[in-house]
Amino acid sequence: MHILHVVGARPNFMKAAPVLRALKNDPEIDQTLVHTGQHYDISMSDVFFEQLEIPQPHFNLAVGAGSHAEQTARVMLALEPVLEERKPDVVLVYGDVNSTVAAALVCSKLGIRVGHVEAGLRSHDRTMPEEINRLLTDQLSDFLFTPSADGDENLLHEGVDSTRIHRVGNVMIDTLVRLLPCADSRFPAGTPPVYALVTLHRPSNVDDLPWLRDMLATLTDFSRELRVIFPVHPRTQLRLQDLGGTRRQGERLVIMPPLPYLEFLALQRRATMVITDSGGIQEETTFLGVPCLTVRENTERPITITHGTNQLVGRDLKRILAAAMSILDSKAKASEPQQPVHIPLWDGYAAERIAAILRRNSTFSSRQGLRRN
Repeated sequence: MHILHVVGARPNFMKAAPVLRALKNDPEIDQTLVHTGQHYDISMSDVFFEQLEIPQPHFNLAVGAGSHAEQTARVMLALEPVLEERKPDVVLVYGDVNSTVAAALVCSKLGIRVGHVEAGLRSHDRTMPEEINRLLTDQLSDFLFTPSADGDENLLHEGVDSTRIHRVGNVMIDTLVRLLPCADSRFPAGTPPVYALVTLHRPSNVDDLPWLRDMLATLTDFSRELRVIFPVHPRTQLRLQDLGGTRRQGERLVIMPPLPYLEFLALQRRATMVITDSGGIQEETTFLGVPCLTVRENTERPITITHGTNQLVGRDLKRILAAAMSILDSKAKASEPQQPVHIPLWDGYAAERIAAILRRNSTFSSRQGLRRN
């Protein structure tokens, strides 16, 4: 059986790494890795291949930045000849980025089966490009690998055949579990003993320059109570430049370049709280037992709220500040540290379950001829 993996952005690498590893030593399985180049900054891409021990991709499509339509179209155009050359039996796509939906669309036209890792997640907000990517990818996929029960329920509600749905757990947690022991040695020198960790990258937040300016002012106010560390995503960095630049190291609000996975994981593990608009960080903080404030009006990961440490605080700056102060107050009063949260199948073995399902279905083949319309 020949499995082709498509990755394109930082979260994809963390999800693909354990699956690649789980299939690596199977003599009956050949693997091809395609990097679309959707994220092309070295700190957001190349270093992740090194730290996650992902093999160098067989193909790098180098699609780069662009509008959603441009980026999706470039992936589709560049990926089609790769698929025609390699003729995989199944293509695995990850998460909800433009590369994911682009690969699923191309495969559907060529008659190649698709497995979607992290299927079934829904924010129920179709103004989010990621939600459209999730909906389309799941409708086109043959294997829907869900991380939690809400994913199964969403797919069944949308009319997906239950035989296509496989609850396997969370592959991002696989990566976290494996690399957490290594992260402690990568804790950035000079980091204060207590701090809040901040990440912001969603266009709906950082492209709103008046809101971003006021958010920085809010973080500055909060930093008088607790130091704030803010590794800045390349997109956010550009918007900060539009606002006139960034702050210098050494202040209580420390703005720094984006961090590799291990260094960021080390910071995340020891943080007093995390303030973010990232999906994956909601999951990681839940597993680590670290309070998380999500700067969004909705989440496609509700289990991090119902079973985890996550709170939705929206974009209301007063609400964000009040929630952060509440966490700080509760931490000061707590007699014992918060314990990690245990969610079913978030145990480090999701990729092994995916591999087992693919092996059980190894008799299928799409090599009998790629379909053209």
